[in-house]
Amino acid sequence: MTGTLLVTGGAGFIGSHVVDLALTEGWRVRVLDSLREDVHALAPEVRDDVELIRGDVEDPDAASRALRDVDVVCHQAAKVGLGVDLDDAPDYVRSNDLGTAVLLSQMARSGVGRLVLASSMVVYGEGRYRDAQGVIAAPPRGIDDLEAGRFEPRSPRTGEPLVPELIDEDAPLDPRNVYAASKIAQEHLARVWARETGGRAALLRYHNVYGPGMPQATPYAGVASIFRSALEAGRAPIVLEDGGQRRDFVHVGDVAAANLAAAAWTADTDPGTARAFNVASGEVHTVGEMAAALADAFGGPAPVIAGGYRRGDVRHITASSQRLRDELGWRPKVAFADGMREFAAAPLRPPAGR
Repeated sequence: MTGTLLVTGGAGFIGSHVVDLALTEGWRVRVLDSLREDVHALAPEVRDDVELIRGDVEDPDAASRALRDVDVVCHQAAKVGLGVDLDDAPDYVRSNDLGTAVLLSQMARSGVGRLVLASSMVVYGEGRYRDAQGVIAAPPRGIDDLEAGRFEPRSPRTGEPLVPELIDEDAPLDPRNVYAASKIAQEHLARVWARETGGRAALLRYHNVYGPGMPQATPYAGVASIFRSALEAGRAPIVLEDGGQRRDFVHVGDVAAANLAAAAWTADTDPGTARAFNVASGEVHTVGEMAAALADAFGGPAPVIAGGYRRGDVRHITASSQRLRDELGWRPKVAFADGMREFAAAPLRPPAGR
């Protein structure tokens, strides 16, 4: 299944990998990207076989021009990461939610009926947990516990630490920071668009994406990029809490493949469908394990377990990607150890200012 694919944010980290894979698979590719200076320190090189429209998804005219004769939209453009403080909230809402609303309204006008949306694991808040009595929602961790170094969520029924499990797409949504709230709003907008227009939308909930071309030296990057940037500068990665936070680190090449599988799926599913899919490797590792593997592969100083915490961080979030495997035929190809060795040697994007 090919055609014309519009990749919003196609000059960015994940978007550029989607573009490259789409071209390999025979798609005609158009990119809509604002090339924000706080994201791109230098103007990125765009392939000669890609049509670039420099503009913002928040601009109806730019979105309309970009949608001309498009078959599928792969919506990657977003402000990402936990952020610095609530001063970031207006930019998250403007970039993620207003931008998505404008794009969807122009898709409705243009008759483009297939969407792949980049969502995130953050929509779940804490992951799935169990105590002695069964599955239970984890309440937000208390500041007193965090200050005392008690990092594991505790059961409100027993007071004991909860046991983490894999989460699936039917779990309740529970945003714990502004970024998470903005991603949930994007999903809701996509569901409304699909229902009202008969469109088809795949909502891809990315887990911790890493790989070549990650941004560096920015508080909005993922933890893998923060650790890799430290190593590049000759510093030890600083691991917060006790390093025991469970995550699923998924290679950007596998994420790009999930996007193309989802784009094909939108051609065959029923009109009015919007369905969420976890994009995860299936390999659970702690943040401390990832820092150690990356430092070892890089040949740099060992990680430092610093304690401390960030408000809005969750303790454990790992997912089942069985739905993506069963319904879209996707399989991850990059194992954790191989991906970390590649990432340790891969170039990063130049740092950009806010």
